Amino acid sequence: MALPVGLAPSAAAADVQSQQWYLSAMKADEMWKTSTGKGVKVAVVDSGVNPSTSSLRGQVLADEVPKSLSYGATKDSAGHGTTMAEIIAGTGQGGGLKGLAPGAKIVPYRIAGKELSLSEQNKAPDVAKVIRAIADSDVKIINMSFGDDIPYEDEEAAIKYAASKGKLMFAASGNGAQAKNKVEYPVSFPYVVGVAAVDKAGTVGKFSTHGYSVDLSAPGVDVPGWCDATFQSYCAHQQGTSEATAIASASAALIWSAHPDWTANQVLRSLIDTAGREWPKDTPSNYLGYGIIRPRKVLENPHYDPGSATADPLATENWRGKPGSSPSASASGSTPSAPAKSTPGGATSAADTSSKPSGNTLTWVVVGAAAALVVIGGAAFAVIRSRRRA
Repeated sequence: MALPVGLAPSAAAADVQSQQWYLSAMKADEMWKTSTGKGVKVAVVDSGVNPSTSSLRGQVLADEVPKSLSYGATKDSAGHGTTMAEIIAGTGQGGGLKGLAPGAKIVPYRIAGKELSLSEQNKAPDVAKVIRAIADSDVKIINMSFGDDIPYEDEEAAIKYAASKGKLMFAASGNGAQAKNKVEYPVSFPYVVGVAAVDKAGTVGKFSTHGYSVDLSAPGVDVPGWCDATFQSYCAHQQGTSEATAIASASAALIWSAHPDWTANQVLRSLIDTAGREWPKDTPSNYLGYGIIRPRKVLENPHYDPGSATADPLATENWRGKPGSSPSASASGSTPSAPAKSTPGGATSAADTSSKPSGNTLTWVVVGAAAALVVIGGAAFAVIRSRRRA
């Protein structure tokens, strides 16, 4: 794996943005003629978001974070959350990353990470409380580029509540494929869309966790991001399911902005229906889920039918009972006793996947197994499917 190379944002704008290969692969310029994500708010639950980077000035709505949950929201403790925010909604100004949905806005939340002191960890907002607060806001999308091997019940209940409020939630599948490929959370909870990472060729990253938790996949290999919390330079050749998750969130923002009357179910269904794959739609891959996201396929079709507003497109995987049912607004109590997601078949290649640290803190991870070729926005992509930033 290539070592990260520091790139000063003010002096290397072209270099940084030229490394965002996924923008041209997904034909972002064409999509932006139809939608930039304007009017859509995305909550980034992460290591905090620095609103002062050149690419995020005016893009971060810190005032919308409840005061009781605002500790460290605008003081990124690792550089990870700011990278996610820029990948989603960066303007590209001043040599910064260009977001896939530059018209969207970011609502930042910082949760406990291992880079924080014990005192800071204790002050960091509780994940379940953060998710419930977002559920009660006008944020449409929740980006969760972190994971843990412990399934906290209050977190699961909060996610169920957010789903009942019509929120669309994306989470990183994890970066432990070459270790033990452990199950992680929140990605394995019902109502959460799990995202795997692919490279320029569409090959799933060797590190990308596979299994029943993977629902979609997106670019997440050899992309630039902030090197650390000093915000002095970007690093090239970063990779992780975190980045893929941010691109998935941005893709949803583009579609939701173009179709503001759609529900979360319809936005998600459109991403699933148009995903690049070479296997039956009803047999998701263990490595790439329903395929590689291609929001352009939705945006370029003015007659696209998103289907039922209430039918859950992942009802089977999420074990939500009878397909077509929606979570009730009273979903603040207990969660299903059955497995959160059923295990789909369709693995297109063998590989390892996700390890996680134990404990009550989060770890942000920036780090392919090949399969069938699919086309994502015109470029060929091969496909396959403590806490940690993934």
